[in-house]
Amino acid sequence: CLENSVLLRKATVQSHRPHFIAVHCQEVGGKNYEASMSHVDCFVKELLSSDAMKEYNRVRVYLDENYKSQEHFTALGSCYFLHESLKNIQQFDFKAKKFKKVVGKEIYSDTLESTPMLEKEKFPQDYFPECKWSRKGFIRTRWALADCAFDLVNIHLFHDASNILAWEKSPSFYSGTRQKALGFVLDRITDQRFEKVPYFVFGDFNFRLDTRQVVESLCSTATMQTVRLGDTNEVDKLIFRESENDRKVVLQLEKKLFNYINQDVFRENNGTLFLQFDSELSCFKERLHELEISFPPSYPYSEDSSQGKQYMNTRCPAWCDRVLMSATAKDLVLKPENEEKNLVYDNIGPNPTSGLCCVVFACLWVWVVVCLCMDLYV
Repeated sequence: CLENSVLLRKATVQSHRPHFIAVHCQEVGGKNYEASMSHVDCFVKELLSSDAMKEYNRVRVYLDENYKSQEHFTALGSCYFLHESLKNIQQFDFKAKKFKKVVGKEIYSDTLESTPMLEKEKFPQDYFPECKWSRKGFIRTRWALADCAFDLVNIHLFHDASNILAWEKSPSFYSGTRQKALGFVLDRITDQRFEKVPYFVFGDFNFRLDTRQVVESLCSTATMQTVRLGDTNEVDKLIFRESENDRKVVLQLEKKLFNYINQDVFRENNGTLFLQFDSELSCFKERLHELEISFPPSYPYSEDSSQGKQYMNTRCPAWCDRVLMSATAKDLVLKPENEEKNLVYDNIGPNPTSGLCCVVFACLWVWVVVCLCMDLYV
C-alpha cells in the first residue's frame, strides 16, 4: 500500500518529529509477491526521497524479497530512520558480536541470511497450522543509543484460517499455535548466545478476540442454525437469528465470513467493550507488556478506500497489530523524565483508508522512538 508512505510522513514524522523511526512491515509484496515486489522497491525509494525524511541522514532497510527461497522467505521488511540530530548511534553485528557505528543509507534485500546486522528466522514447519507452508517468522536487530542497548523485533504470527474452527472451542486452536510461535521468538531473543537487553516486539501478531466468547456475547438471545455440507457433514455455516422480530439474522458465520448485523459496536468507545475477549497475551504477562489500548480494532478494515471506516465482513474485528515490550523496556519508557504526554499508542488515521494496511504506532521514551507496524503491499 503506497498510500501508507503518505500516512507515515504526514501523521507521524511531521506530527511527532521523532529522532528514531522503526517501521516493521509484513507481507512485503503481498499475496502476489512475484508480480508486486518491484512496487516495494518504489515505495522505499519514494519514502527515502520525501521531504519529510530529508533530515534522516542514516537509514537501514532490510527487505526479505527472495521469494524463490521458500525455506527462508518471510516477506518481512524492517526499516530504520535516524535523525541527523541523533548522536552516538550504533547497531549490533551478530556475527562479530560487537556494536558498529551507523553511517550513511543502506538497503538490503534478497538474501538476508548473509547479513550479520540482523537475525532472521522462519518458524519450524511443524508449527504451521494444517501442515501448510507459511511465510511467518521474525527479524531482530539490536541498537545502542548512547549507553542504552535494545532489540527491535519484527514479527508475523499465524492467522485464523477458518472462523468456524476458531469458534469451535475457547481458546481456539489458532490461539494455541500463535502462543507456541511467540514463545519460540521470546526464547530465541533471550537465550544465552548474546547479552540480554530490553526488547520491543512489534508487527502483526494476528491476535484475535476469543471467537466463541464474542459470539456468545453478541448472540446471547439468538437461536443458532447449523448448516452442514452434504458430502462430508462438515459444518459450513452457523446462522444466528433473533427469537422474535421476524427471526432476523443477527450473525452469519462461515469459514471466511463474519457478517454481524451492526459492526458499529466494534467502533463504539474504540471497541473497549471487546477488550475483555482480547486474552492471547495473558500467558505472557511476565514477559511482554503493552501501553493501554485506546484505539479501535486494527483489522480487517475494508480494502475499498471509499469505505475506510468500515470493517470487511471476513473476520471478527481484532487488535492484530501491536507494539509490545519487555519489562526492562517498559521501565525505559516509563522513566520519570519521560512525561506521560510524550507516550502515544494509536493507529493512523483515525479514518484508515488503506485496507489491511492500517498502521499501528507507538511514540516511546525520551528520544521519541516511533515504532510502526503495517502490511506492505499494492
